[in-house]
Amino acid sequence: MIATQMKWALAEEYQVFLAENREKTLEIFEQERPPVVTLDLGLPPYPSEPKEGFDTLRVLKEIDSSVKVIVITGQDEKTNALKAIGLGAYDFFCKPIQIEELKVVLNRAFYLSQLEKEFRELRKTLREEAFEGMIGISPQMQGVFNSVRKVATTEAPVLIIGESGTGKELVAKAIHRLSIRGRGPFAVINCSAIPETLLESELFGHEKGAFTGAHVQRKGRFEKADGGTLFLDEIGELSPSLQVKLLRFLQEQKIERVGGREEISVDVRIIAATNRDLKEAMKEGKFREDLYYRLGVVVISLPPLREREGDLIVLANALLNRYARENKKEVSGFTPQAINAMNAYHWPGNIRELENRIKRAVIMAEGSYLTPKDLELPTSVEKYRGKSLKEAREEFEKDFIMKALIKNKRNLSKTAEELGISRPTLYEMMERLGINK
Repeated sequence: MIATQMKWALAEEYQVFLAENREKTLEIFEQERPPVVTLDLGLPPYPSEPKEGFDTLRVLKEIDSSVKVIVITGQDEKTNALKAIGLGAYDFFCKPIQIEELKVVLNRAFYLSQLEKEFRELRKTLREEAFEGMIGISPQMQGVFNSVRKVATTEAPVLIIGESGTGKELVAKAIHRLSIRGRGPFAVINCSAIPETLLESELFGHEKGAFTGAHVQRKGRFEKADGGTLFLDEIGELSPSLQVKLLRFLQEQKIERVGGREEISVDVRIIAATNRDLKEAMKEGKFREDLYYRLGVVVISLPPLREREGDLIVLANALLNRYARENKKEVSGFTPQAINAMNAYHWPGNIRELENRIKRAVIMAEGSYLTPKDLELPTSVEKYRGKSLKEAREEFEKDFIMKALIKNKRNLSKTAEELGISRPTLYEMMERLGINK
């Protein structure tokens, strides 16, 4: 009997339950809930017809839609096998059974079942642990969330620093929502996106006739944010003259419109953000030191995605779920190769780049699981293609050392110990590979 042979062949690796008909199958399934089922379509009392098998498949999927059912069928019954796939079967396998081949299919089914289980648990965790629309289980992001909670209860200006795409505006919004100003307006302006000649008017407003084209009086972002929060993104791009006007507001809580002489009191909290090194800009005379210390009463530093321990795949799964739902696509997860490719990638564009890649991949994907090709990410082999052995070795060494540094929070002694080299050797390698100490 095929079922008995399969049980003995698989017993060492799996816990196997045997059922000779639909009733027994459903009884065992309800009790044990195995993640994977092999199902012969020819079940008694009609072993020569597929109807009983199809009915069993339907009920199994109704009980647990995540179960992976592998249909066993004859060589000349592929039409029935494809119909079973349409009813929700995971895969089909043709008789006669080749155990080693079946084991490959079973291994893949169990692996995907485990991935989906982790994904479901992850989604539940994220619903419980997401903080003000932000996701982060890493110690770095938990520290950021803690800082946001503390600073939100104050009126202190906040400076958020971090690379482009790390989510600085999300942090600013979280501070605003959790503050006593949460019901007030939240105004945003990107200081690098507006020409200097227009930025002053955008920020402070203008009087009628202040300049050519100023046909009416117009309020600026400061006045529009009265009673709320003004988020100044890319504050490092502010011109010296506007830095002076901003500093005056921070000192006196008053502004003057362009072309106006009247001082206007405004109740606004300032949150600023930048991806520039403002301390370096101060040394170069491009940013006022007094303004820096006025803005940065509290400084929140956002880590780049590559340094957020454990957050990458958490974020990727959450984004995949969101975009699959938005685009009504049946995309369940990532292939192991895609996960490896994401972990190996440097993510220079941080979360914004991750969002864009996953959104595009979900829209364009033809399969149920996203691949490195869908994400337009190189695999480990493609990454070194076209490079000389020396170049490939150096890139591998740099990636390997960087991951160890991140894991050990840039503690050089611990990193050297983990890599099995001396601290001076690590210094030498970092210098040779261009890794910032």
